[in-house]
Amino acid sequence: MLKSINKVIKVLILSDLFLMAGWGMVIPILAIFIIDKIQGGNVQVAGIAIGVYWLTKSIIQIPIARYLDRTRGEKDDYYALIGGTLLASFVPLGFIFATLPWHMYLLQGINALGMAFAIPAWAAIFTRHIDKDQTAFSWSLDSSALGIGAGVAGIAGGTVAKTFGFTPLFIGVSILGIISTLLFLLIQKDLSPREKVYPMPKPH
Repeated sequence: MLKSINKVIKVLILSDLFLMAGWGMVIPILAIFIIDKIQGGNVQVAGIAIGVYWLTKSIIQIPIARYLDRTRGEKDDYYALIGGTLLASFVPLGFIFATLPWHMYLLQGINALGMAFAIPAWAAIFTRHIDKDQTAFSWSLDSSALGIGAGVAGIAGGTVAKTFGFTPLFIGVSILGIISTLLFLLIQKDLSPREKVYPMPKPH
């Protein structure tokens, strides 16, 4: 079944799995971390931190996506994908040193900036490289991989935080994000340097 999916799609799904599995360990317990470890942290601070991420990402990613669409070739998408993913991957390390609410707001803003670059670029490359007659299957495969990863990560994140503390958890999330970024190196030669629309690749 998976043999019918080409190399680019496989790598993008695997990278997505690593990245979101990492963040899946943090998101369910981020509010607890803020309340326990941040000076003056409470449910309001946790809500604002989450809001900063979503509002910032939602606003910034629109002009970024427009720029990526207007630029020839896929190299801009590729570099936006790598740069954004890598930037977001270092944010959990910042949580280790955060002590005040504004630290969390700043880190969430940086995370939002990284994902505002990564998400449109990932979606653009993924969409262009889907094999003919594999559209629904490719998207559902990514969705299922993320669902399984998030489920396992949620359990693992709580267990790691309770057993070893938040610091090892944040380091692990950052490592998963870096692995996610490094996987993109596998598809660099499979992207088009000149045009964004071209025949669908054959399965590898």
